[in-house]
Amino acid sequence: MAEPVAHPITVAIERRIDPSRTAEATSWMQAGTDLAAGFPGFLGSGWVRAGEGSDLWYMLYRFRDIATLEGWEDSPQRAWWLDSGRSFAHEVRVERRTGIEGWFDAPFATQIESRPAGAAGAPGGGEPPRTGPIQQPIPAAPPRWKQAVTIWLGFFPTNLLASWLLGFIPGFGEWPLIARVLLATLLLTPVMTYAVLPWVTRVLRPWLQRAA
Repeated sequence: MAEPVAHPITVAIERRIDPSRTAEATSWMQAGTDLAAGFPGFLGSGWVRAGEGSDLWYMLYRFRDIATLEGWEDSPQRAWWLDSGRSFAHEVRVERRTGIEGWFDAPFATQIESRPAGAAGAPGGGEPPRTGPIQQPIPAAPPRWKQAVTIWLGFFPTNLLASWLLGFIPGFGEWPLIARVLLATLLLTPVMTYAVLPWVTRVLRPWLQRAA
């Protein structure tokens, strides 16, 4: 029997940080990123601040599947790390993004890069060397109506084509309704999941990211 396909999980965490402890929080957030990177299934992590004067900080990390994610979340290393920041960091909201929600949120969630000291900048001018994360804003997830339109734009032509093709099956129109729907959904679900929706969201990305 084939093993079930693993679906990456992205976790988004919103925290409030004591503004007077910004320097400590910066090191603390980076330490959490470095710790997570040492665990199996780790696919990436990073953090940003909502704004220079804001106490809202956002952290995202992504793992190969739910099993590897829980390996990190249930680890004594993460428990120690969380405990070390309790005096200045307070979780406000935690979201796990996968499935349809992941198609919209995860690709747009953040662009975070870490550079070691001296990696940026060049002799004689240019950008000075930087360390730690390069902070960039997190674009908001598209509004629900845009998500609905995007799904419909993928589903309608796919369903239309499938209905036309299934009509060539001898006697298909005489099958019981439940059998016809069962076959159609069994065929269309993987096509929508692995081909159509990823392609449609990629094509519509500028519109999805644009303010409504």
